[in-house]
Amino acid sequence: MSRYDAVVKMWQDWNIRTVDDLALRLDNFRILFAYNSGKIENAEINYHDTREIFENGKVVGYTGSTRTLFEQQNQKVCYDFLQDKIIAKEPLSIELICAVHRALTEGTYDERRYIVNGERPGEFKKHDYVTGKNEVGSPPDEVENDLAELIEEVNAIGAKAPLKAGAYLHARFENIHPFADGNGRVGRTLLNYWLMINDYPPTIVYEEDRRAYYDALQAYDEQEDLTPLVQFLEAQTVKTWSRSVEDKKPAPHKKLNSFLL
Repeated sequence: MSRYDAVVKMWQDWNIRTVDDLALRLDNFRILFAYNSGKIENAEINYHDTREIFENGKVVGYTGSTRTLFEQQNQKVCYDFLQDKIIAKEPLSIELICAVHRALTEGTYDERRYIVNGERPGEFKKHDYVTGKNEVGSPPDEVENDLAELIEEVNAIGAKAPLKAGAYLHARFENIHPFADGNGRVGRTLLNYWLMINDYPPTIVYEEDRRAYYDALQAYDEQEDLTPLVQFLEAQTVKTWSRSVEDKKPAPHKKLNSFLL
């Protein structure tokens, strides 16, 4: 059994059926995910403030930017919003994607996007925004159709290959780049949502591994090659849950001393 398969088995053996079950397994994960997902695009985010927000609902003596504080508070709001939906295995939909975006970006749009361009959290982009080395991104008038097609494709794969379908969902979502801001945070959240509603373990994309992450997304942009992203996600999932897998292993049997034989 591969290390990734061992993580999948561990997750499925936990038999998560309630919000309390989920909270037990994701107690520390949700904080590490929020920290790393935010840190990938915002260098001001730190682990201490993220933990304070999740555990105490506030940060004492905060001196950083308001946007950074909102971003991490929104991560907690979004996690709380999705808990029941994960347990109910609510399918992906346009409405769900927009709701996730609204939760993650409320109060974080800068003046140019919000006032000048009229962009709003929870709404698809109104102007051309591109991303990556190859400047990918669907035109604004094609975003909703492209996302609807993506959802249909991913749901058709479903439980047959959850990780590969999740990699495709993430790569194509970032390629469409449907929103004026927050696409990375939303895409990583949707990836984990998809994995969990298919009874697969969620993963953390660690900020120190962002170069390999971007390279894997670029491989899809340039050649529609999902293999690097699938391999990257497998490795990140093992990294995320390796300690839990080790803790789950039975202790080795000790040999009885000879005088007891």
